[in-house]
Order: sequence, then structure tokens, then C-alpha cells
Amino acid sequence: MLIQIVCLVLFAFWLTLFARIILSWFPPPRSGAGAVVVEVIFDVTEPVLRLVRGLLPPIRMGAMGLDLSPIIVFVALAVIRAALGCTVTI
Repeated sequence: MLIQIVCLVLFAFWLTLFARIILSWFPPPRSGAGAVVVEVIFDVTEPVLRLVRGLLPPIRMGAMGLDLSPIIVFVALAVIRAALGCTVTI
């Protein structure tokens, strides 16, 4: 039962991280419910991404940087979910 709850939380975090990546491609809404949703998604995912960025900073490519932290978090989530034997597939 506990493992199923952990698996569900990990899956929800995976979906939230995926939504953050998609939302980062568009300008955020300035007000209203959309702005609140975007803020919550960023607030939930930022602590984990910040931790990974502290270990592996973005790779500099001229004037921009390539942030690999979402990819690393996706891989870590997959490894954790596999180790727990989670049945919900991504």
C-alpha cells in the first residue's frame, strides 16, 4: 500500500515536471488561474531541479546554457520507480 502511494506521488511529480518543460516554451500568463497553476508547477519542481543544478550546472553554449537537470531528474525517477516495482507506466 505504501509503495503504491509512493509510486503515485512519483508519477504525479513526473507529470508535473513534464508540464513544466512544456510550459517553459511559452510566455507565462500574467494573471488569473493560469498564472496560479504555472506558479504552483514551478514551485513544486524547482527545489528538485535546483538541487540537480547545484551538482551539474547548465552547460554553456555561447550566450545560452543547456540545462540538463530535467533529463537527470527524469532518469532518476525512472530508476526509483523501477526499483520500487511501480506498475503505472510512463
